[in-house]
Amino acid sequence: MDKSNKIIYFGVILGVCFIIGALIFSMFFYKSRAQEDTMWVTGSVKQPVTSDIVKFSGSFMRNVPVDDLKLGYSQMKSDEESVKKFFSEAGFDSNSINISPVYMEAPFMYDPNAAKEYILRQQVEIQSKEVQKLTDVSKNIQKLVNEGVIFSMNSLQYYISNLPELRINLLADAVKDAKARAQKIAEGTNKKIGTIKTANMGVVQVLPVNSTEVSDYGTYDTSTIEKEVMITVTVLFTLE
Repeated sequence: MDKSNKIIYFGVILGVCFIIGALIFSMFFYKSRAQEDTMWVTGSVKQPVTSDIVKFSGSFMRNVPVDDLKLGYSQMKSDEESVKKFFSEAGFDSNSINISPVYMEAPFMYDPNAAKEYILRQQVEIQSKEVQKLTDVSKNIQKLVNEGVIFSMNSLQYYISNLPELRINLLADAVKDAKARAQKIAEGTNKKIGTIKTANMGVVQVLPVNSTEVSDYGTYDTSTIEKEVMITVTVLFTLE
């Protein structure tokens, strides 16, 4: 290959490298400008809500000697009728009172010489939309105890039935909040907010009133009737 051809090939290679370099620089410049002309902002909104579903759960039990299981089951049957009567007289339909079959377990005996016995137990569960009514009834469980029923109640659990619809409705307000924040930030840069490029909804937080105990995975407080539902959304705006 003579000298003139080498010069031509070198020139071609140099030109190709220049074009590739220019393309790479242009892409980098475009991406950097695109990043400069957008802004991520997080918006949030809270709304107070009142629980419209309450879940009651508890159990009643008997400790019986091994040789008195027949009597123990008879006592459990009597206790079950007392429990049903208690809630029926309080105004709850029998179909809403769910009582499990009898579960039997052998407790650990610290004294190996002690008489062996069993624990008979039944679970009670009621779910109702009459939130305040069931809440008030749960405060009178002492009446069952006075009748000889060994009853133990768990904490009431309060829920929101329309949470999916509420979440969607609050999403628009969260986006408005994000836009208002973005506009305030943009004012300091002499720019204006443009269109929304993308929006990512955060987890739902169902909190006690005035609580700040949020979680990255979302929270659902069931301990209170009055709650606050919080929605967050992260929005990418263009800048003009």
